[in-house]
Amino acid sequence: MKITELLKKEGIKIGGSAKDKQDAIDQMVALMVNEGNINDPEKYKKAVEVREQESTTAIGEGIAIPHAKTDAVTAPGLAAMTLPDGVDYGAPDEEPSDLIFLIAAPNTKDNVHLDVLSRLSTLLMDDDFTDALRAAKTKEEFLAIIDKTEKEKLEDEEAKETEAAAAAKPEYPTILAVTACPTGIAHTYMAAEALTKKAKEL
Repeated sequence: MKITELLKKEGIKIGGSAKDKQDAIDQMVALMVNEGNINDPEKYKKAVEVREQESTTAIGEGIAIPHAKTDAVTAPGLAAMTLPDGVDYGAPDEEPSDLIFLIAAPNTKDNVHLDVLSRLSTLLMDDDFTDALRAAKTKEEFLAIIDKTEKEKLEDEEAKETEAAAAAKPEYPTILAVTACPTGIAHTYMAAEALTKKAKEL
């Protein structure tokens, strides 16, 4: 499954605006409903709001990834919006969020979509990728950027796995880290990617 299989044109808004965080959530939920995978919009929105009460899903650097796992979701999905003027989403760096991805996860034991969401989360740690998304002028361009970058990421991962398998012994020691998110969806993977990037720097 690819990111673009979860994110449809109906769930994307380019050049949007929001007066505050609640307005942004309302608009994002409406985009998700457009994709046809929500059977109870109000219940889903409430789940997103409850998650925000636990801690903001704005991660800083202009990015927010609100999400919820609930039986109001019939199939996993993504919605996205760019906001040139940004919106105060309660980010830890106190900067406005201008790129928002909303995640919808069904409350089932089948978590195959989490692999896709982890891929998206790690891609969002790449400044070149997020800058390109912000600059996209159309929904089609937005999706094409994701598709191209995801393909390159997968090819790079496969090359690294092949290289590691061929090596007689690991070049670096193994590092074990524990990451967590209240709903186990986005921040878990973003924390892991941040730790990996910092380890490479050191």
